[in-house]
Amino acid sequence: MIEERKEILDKYQLVVGLEVHAQLLTKSKAYAGDLNAFGSLPNSNTSPLTLGHPGTLPRVNHQVVDFAIKLGLATNCSITREMHFARKNYFYADLPKGYQITQDTTPICKAGYLDVKDANHKIKRIGITRIHIEEDAGKSIHDQDPFNTLVDLNRAGVPLLEIVSEPDIRSIEEAYNYLAEIRRLVRYLEICDGNMEEGSMRCDANVSVMLKGSKTFGNRCEVKNMNSLRNVQRAIEFEMKRQVFLIESGAPVDQQTRSFDAVQGTTFTLRGKEDAHDYRYFPEPDIQPLSLEQAVIDEVRKTMPPLPNELFSKYTEELKLSEYDAGILIESKPIALYYNELIEHTKNYKAAANWVIGEIKSYLNQSATSIEDFALRPAQIAEIIDLIDSDKISKSAASQQLFSKFVADPSSTAEQIAEKANILQESDDDWLEEIAQKAIGAYPDKAEAYRKGNKGLLGLFMGEVMKLSNRKANPKMASQILRKLLES
Repeated sequence: MIEERKEILDKYQLVVGLEVHAQLLTKSKAYAGDLNAFGSLPNSNTSPLTLGHPGTLPRVNHQVVDFAIKLGLATNCSITREMHFARKNYFYADLPKGYQITQDTTPICKAGYLDVKDANHKIKRIGITRIHIEEDAGKSIHDQDPFNTLVDLNRAGVPLLEIVSEPDIRSIEEAYNYLAEIRRLVRYLEICDGNMEEGSMRCDANVSVMLKGSKTFGNRCEVKNMNSLRNVQRAIEFEMKRQVFLIESGAPVDQQTRSFDAVQGTTFTLRGKEDAHDYRYFPEPDIQPLSLEQAVIDEVRKTMPPLPNELFSKYTEELKLSEYDAGILIESKPIALYYNELIEHTKNYKAAANWVIGEIKSYLNQSATSIEDFALRPAQIAEIIDLIDSDKISKSAASQQLFSKFVADPSSTAEQIAEKANILQESDDDWLEEIAQKAIGAYPDKAEAYRKGNKGLLGLFMGEVMKLSNRKANPKMASQILRKLLES
């Protein structure tokens, strides 16, 4: 089997380009006023325009244009100032008009790029050919009736952005990281929820192979409509092996459109691959060409949030966080924004990251709470960090006792709760020295052994100090005092 012949696979270079379709979070559809909402009753979000009735006239949803500009700016694209829409003609039972309104020769965004990590964790630049506006088709349902296909037209006309990459992807890891970065971007921009399992973000992969060192791409096959990051990986891996097997067997790789069977982990033929001329593109006669003023682009730019790569650079270069910590913080925009606000109240950036990644995320997961609904605001977490940094409370006491009590009583201050829970540390020198003397006096033979070189016994005396002080002694100060007394 080709799967077992790694030396054969190693002769070939994988070449992948991804086409990502992102459904937009607008209130209405791309060219009609119908409601754009997931989960409505079948065929309830429709109108004569969605249903393709004669004489109906589409109008461009301007929020779709703004969302496209946002994504274009985030992916380093140039924004097209003069554009027109086109009809892409094909027939499906769930496409009532018999054509899709899209953009052909004048996509709204073009010539951009994304930087992602390759298989060796190095930065790789993936070119973005274009991002264009189009509308979705309806949904054909094949598994609810044994004899008939059901059609739900709620999705027909829902606005999409199609993001088309250059064939720059050279490994399964790069494909995964690129797609994950697109999903993270659309979520940061709040233009798409990125929920692939609901179909609001879908991915087609154009896959080919060529001998390493070759400059000529092989025939590509397009694998349609994968609905998870993992399935994209699996489909590309299977398709690479299938194509290598065909070439090694002396058979041609036919240009095809294929689908992915997630249960079997295999791809299968749908049809011969269409080219652009098969769709008979022509200018959409019912929509006027669209002109974008620079002022519109500038206004959209002002609404842009901080982006993941910008935050990653800030966290690692300015704040000196590890790449691991920075990667976790930027994974979710609400978490990143919470951390950004937290570091406005404390300069202990590492401790702030530890609290967000550790106690806070753990609490959110266990309680099924979002960070937006979390009881403690960033300034209150900064209060806890300040108590620890000023040696008023230990990190373990803050984590194990103070945090949960603070979440339950956010109207109090962290210090009030620590005082009520009797977990504030005592840092008075005279009091600590008195406790230390008692601890040493309880074990005179151990004190003598310490003075003769058995320094490991310090832990014994620290344990006694903590017991005598009811765990209120400041450990750092107590340790210093013990050393001084034992060595005098």
